[in-house]
Amino acid sequence: MRFLLGVLILVVAGTCSGAARAQSCTFGITNMTFGNIDVTANAAVDTTATFTANCTGTKNKTVRICPNLGTGTGGSATGNPREMLSGSNHLNFNIYSNSTRTTVWGSNLWSFSGTYPSPTINITLNSSGSGSTTATLYGRVTAAQQTAPAGAYSSAFSGSNTLIAYAYSTVGTCPTIGSTNGIAAAFTVTATNVTQCSVSSTAVNFGTAGVLRSNVDATGTVSLTCTNAAPYTISLSGGNAGATDPTLRKLASGANQVTYGLYQDAARTLPWGSTAGTNTQAGTGTGLSQTYTVYGRVPPQTTPAPATYSDTVVATITY
Repeated sequence: MRFLLGVLILVVAGTCSGAARAQSCTFGITNMTFGNIDVTANAAVDTTATFTANCTGTKNKTVRICPNLGTGTGGSATGNPREMLSGSNHLNFNIYSNSTRTTVWGSNLWSFSGTYPSPTINITLNSSGSGSTTATLYGRVTAAQQTAPAGAYSSAFSGSNTLIAYAYSTVGTCPTIGSTNGIAAAFTVTATNVTQCSVSSTAVNFGTAGVLRSNVDATGTVSLTCTNAAPYTISLSGGNAGATDPTLRKLASGANQVTYGLYQDAARTLPWGSTAGTNTQAGTGTGLSQTYTVYGRVPPQTTPAPATYSDTVVATITY
């Protein structure tokens, strides 16, 4: 009886040692930070974040992970794009599972799941019954948003917006796993649209003139693009001669000079200079290009020796 009892104990112990262990996982997602961006450049801005998974369970078994990422607090009407918010202002972005940013990282739990499911991530547990992996979240703020105002934009993902489901792979695909063992892993997406201005210009070319007995008029342009709602002023320097009177700038050829002026209006009654609040142009950015005409005039004066006369005027945008 003692011998049989010992055998029975050994058999029972052997059966228990082969029992399956329930899988258990922990997850983390780093914040997705776009930093300072300039939407007036009309170009996509990319960044990344990292998903981390650590699982334990029965050795050599595979755990299937389904990281369901919802719309975030910024929301989404269609799943693509998602949105970040700055007050009532919106900035479009999305999260992708591939580096070319063509496959939206979605959720099997939202209404867009048929179009934008979550990716499937598998971990095969080692001989000790543990395993880990990482995956990259590819973020992009899309182009064609030049009219977005400056501000700090964000969208927070937590709770059901990051419900990461998992199960042994025999359970099925991600849609069938659904929210099994769902765990939230909070992170935030942020971008700061900074106030920016850029400027370009075309020359004021008076062409060829003979004796300077009457006004010689010409025009040029100053074009600028400033962040939507950003106030700015445009000043024009006094040229190479440093003229303090905008109507008495100098075109020069060596020591010889021709007096000219630059104006804000076609009637040439509003000089355009560099004294803020007196003779500068003021405006408000729209995020798109805005063009101002520079009206030039060479008044009647003593005609100097024939030559090519020129001057360089610097346009400065203050915003």
